[in-house]
Amino acid sequence: MKYKGMGIEEIHKLLKEKKIKPIDLVEEAFKSIEESGLNAYITLNKEEAIKEAKELENKEVDNLLFGLPIAVKDNIVTKGLRTTCASHILDNFIPIYDATVVEKIKAKHMIIIGKTNMDEFAMGVSSRTSYFGPPRNPWNKEKICGGSSGGSAATIANRDVLFALGSDTGGSIRQPASYTGIVGMKPTYGRVSRYGLIAFASSLDQIGSMTKNVYENALLLNAIVGKDEKDLTSTKKDEEDFTRLIGKSIKGMKIAIPNFLMGDIVSDVVKEKIKDTIKLLEKNGIKVDYIDIKYIENAVTLYQIIAMGEASSNLARYDGIRYGYSHENPKDIDELCFKTRSEGFGDEVKRRIMVGSYLLSGENAKIYYNKALSIRDDMRKEFKKAFEKYDLIIGPTTVTTAYDLDDPMDDPRKSFMDDILVMPVNMAGLPGMNIPVGFDQNHMPIGMQIIGNSFEEAKMYQLASFIEKELNLDLNPWKGEEHE
Repeated sequence: MKYKGMGIEEIHKLLKEKKIKPIDLVEEAFKSIEESGLNAYITLNKEEAIKEAKELENKEVDNLLFGLPIAVKDNIVTKGLRTTCASHILDNFIPIYDATVVEKIKAKHMIIIGKTNMDEFAMGVSSRTSYFGPPRNPWNKEKICGGSSGGSAATIANRDVLFALGSDTGGSIRQPASYTGIVGMKPTYGRVSRYGLIAFASSLDQIGSMTKNVYENALLLNAIVGKDEKDLTSTKKDEEDFTRLIGKSIKGMKIAIPNFLMGDIVSDVVKEKIKDTIKLLEKNGIKVDYIDIKYIENAVTLYQIIAMGEASSNLARYDGIRYGYSHENPKDIDELCFKTRSEGFGDEVKRRIMVGSYLLSGENAKIYYNKALSIRDDMRKEFKKAFEKYDLIIGPTTVTTAYDLDDPMDDPRKSFMDDILVMPVNMAGLPGMNIPVGFDQNHMPIGMQIIGNSFEEAKMYQLASFIEKELNLDLNPWKGEEHE
């Protein structure tokens, strides 16, 4: 592998000087993917990627992302390229248009290498609900790589590609980023267009960037943000360079740590790494305080009500009539819908649809859903109060490191508890990111979460870049004879 592990600036220089071509990067990416055994992809875009790479050979290298392969989570639609949401009900779905983020990365002449594996309809925390089998963690193939953006996390951690797109509804970028030792950013809700993102919970879903380091993460976010008239929830903000504060001094920053994020639910080894990072920050002129933020202990309950309710509504469109899987030879329309949904959806998706339908039925909508929205708004206000005093909030991303692929999946509540530390960010619509801060005794990655005020992603990258530089971790799980 000639280019695996190289940074973007080194690759860009080689492309600019015509010492390598985009096809070299594309072919090496496919070789790495095929040798990895990670099951990180559902569909590879091999023929089209090679064609695009050859077409770029005679074009001017006009930006840092030019000619670079990128992986796209399989719930983001791609024109002419199968998009399944890791579900049987969509396993033959070929979209007729590109998501806005896909249009944006194509405008930078990035090359889509394939669609990454995930939890079915993004419902899960380990990517084990995928109809196509789970992706595997490059640090230990018998461990989960998290979910729902598990395939995107795995392919970045394995250095198949430098860039991947994920989506985050209740931690689905940050949690797998923590388990696999990469940088994952969930931007402020509305920062990135959701047009073309297959909906799970519309008021929570957000597309974000997944990369091996902070600088490259900020570059990708630069490329995908912006107001989109096709998404009524997207926010008009002036363009900004998210790399602009990287490397700047952090001295004088004030940082808060919610006590809840460092409670008994978090394993000792994770807490110790976070405390070590806190000491590093304090030693470098940062004031760190432990604080209480009301309502964040209710995040799991709020998520279950809001996300399941919205999911039951969003997934009502899969009826076997318009697109996707359809039950053959039904006796009537009722049987067509019933059999299609029974056969097409997996158990976790069906469970969430049923619970969500109950939560939105009749008076239940007022009792549960509307009440949850009210408490979510209160939580958002509590976060805003904290940001009146503090620049950023930090804490662990996950309660443990990645666990075994064969751990039982029969406790639905446990799956939500895996995301208990990251869900509050989605509830408040705030930006959150994972940054690797160390390893456990089995050399599995440990992540720290950085939470910013709305639209202050640049400040988060500033802190993350300092931590990354100071810790200088070796985050290459693929070192070994098979990759030489």
